[in-house]
Parts: sequence; C-alpha cells; structure tokens
Amino acid sequence: MIDVICLGKIKELYLKELINDYSKRIGKYLKLNIIELQDNENIKIEEELILKNIDKKSYIILLDIKGKMIDSVELSNLIDKTFISYPKITFIIGGSNGVTENIRNIANYRLSFSSMTFPHGLFRGILLEQIYRSLKILNNESYHK
Repeated sequence: MIDVICLGKIKELYLKELINDYSKRIGKYLKLNIIELQDNENIKIEEELILKNIDKKSYIILLDIKGKMIDSVELSNLIDKTFISYPKITFIIGGSNGVTENIRNIANYRLSFSSMTFPHGLFRGILLEQIYRSLKILNNESYHK
C-alpha cells in the first residue's frame, strides 16, 4: 500500500484527470491512498496535519528539493526493497512553504526529482507517474524506456 500525503486541493481539471489516470493504473498493482490536507501559511499547522495522517508502520519518503536524486530504476528498487520490511510507503509532498525540520527528521528517505520548483498539482501527477513506472519495471512489463 502507498499513501501520498499532499497539501492543497487540485483545482485544474486537466491535473485531476492526470492524477486520476495514474491512480487507476497504480490500482491494478497495489492500493493507493491520496490524502489531501488543507494547506496553511503556518507550516507548524501543516506539520500537525501531516503527522496525524502518517501510519506508524510506514516507510516515509519526503519529496525534498535537497533530497537525493535517483533515476526511475533506482526508485523501483527502493520501492521493492522497502516493501520487504514495511507494509506501507508514505510519500509526503509538502506545502508551498516547505515542511518543518521535524518532518524532515522523521523521513526515512528524502527524495528530489529536480532542483527546480514545480506546481504542486503537476508534481503530484509526476510522482504518480513515477510510482506507476516503478511498478511496471518491477513486473517486467513494457512501459519504461
């Protein structure tokens, strides 16, 4: 099972469609739960909301611009190895003001897709696409090039 904790709601229809498409694709392989939390200018309030939604048995991957950059095959290997020891992976996409140091400290892994900044809705779609790509790689199915 994978949880994706994210701040803010998606307003744009094309992004909702992108997210729904990859959510359905991922659903053929495992249970995906997207947890949308209310964004707030105060990151301490966001921290409380995030912490309330993290399963204690979960491996936490924080999406962090200062995290480690890996390729798609390495992400698939990370997902595969993590499920050996953990029943759930939780990805956290912070709000527009980032996350608190406490959230950084509880993360088992800090992952960066780029040093660029992306709109949150678009990035959510990119994350789901990469999770889907990882699952295709792990199942030796064509998609990844």
